[in-house]
Amino acid sequence: MPFTVTIKQLLESGVHFGHQTKRWNPKMKPYIYGARNGIYIIDLQNSLPYLKTAYEKIVEITKAGGTVLFVGTKKQSVSIITEEAQRCGMPYVTERWLGGMLTNFSTIKYSIVRLNELEALKNSEEFSKFTKKEMGRMDRDIEKLQKVLGGIRHMNKVPDGLFIVDTNREEIAVKESNRLNIPIIGMVDTNADPTPVDYIIPGNDDAIRSIKLIAGIIADAVIEGKSMYEAKLNRTKNSEAPIADINEQTFTGAGNNANEDIDVSNNNKEDMREVAKEAAEITEIAENI
Repeated sequence: MPFTVTIKQLLESGVHFGHQTKRWNPKMKPYIYGARNGIYIIDLQNSLPYLKTAYEKIVEITKAGGTVLFVGTKKQSVSIITEEAQRCGMPYVTERWLGGMLTNFSTIKYSIVRLNELEALKNSEEFSKFTKKEMGRMDRDIEKLQKVLGGIRHMNKVPDGLFIVDTNREEIAVKESNRLNIPIIGMVDTNADPTPVDYIIPGNDDAIRSIKLIAGIIADAVIEGKSMYEAKLNRTKNSEAPIADINEQTFTGAGNNANEDIDVSNNNKEDMREVAKEAAEITEIAENI
């Protein structure tokens, strides 16, 4: 699906509406057409090529098998970011950004593992051995962890790029990405500083229709890139010469560790309580970050 966006689409979605003239960042001047009734108007003739460049960058990342993290925690973007990220199979953050989500990803990953363990415990027979009070506490811990980590629970490493709605609001995410040299593709309104954003999309980051259009375009770019990546994998697979059958027993030792599932059936009740305790501690840490 090549880039086919038009200025008319941007106009109809209100991408050109900026903030009030008294709320602006002078660094956005090159992207502003003018002012009408005290509102800055973003130059869509300028925005369109920037959007195309952002689209191409997303395709470049995903056609190489990379991951793009969708970020949008403001109220009007939550459902849109969730929907579009899920549509293209990418991780997302729609609750508050946890400090260290990128720069201290090992801790975040540990929290995700504990969430998985706690969920496995709840679905096991051992769960019935807890008191109602303990069950209630674990249910609350699971709910809190799912809320904060649910969108990134399948993200095994730091992403290869970020798509951010409102780079002003997501200041911490921007700083962490800059620190790790992770490219940022961001919607930048007239009140924001475009300097730390690698691939800016000058446009309205407040209106639902504007966010929906841009997020949808970025998701389309992901889908295009992933399709190219999968096609490349298939070509490589089909071009490989037939390999002689190998005795499966040769790989028995490696296979034993390849697909380990969380098994709580052999743990005693004290082990289960320890998992629950650690999950509660992780939840408390997340809430205080």
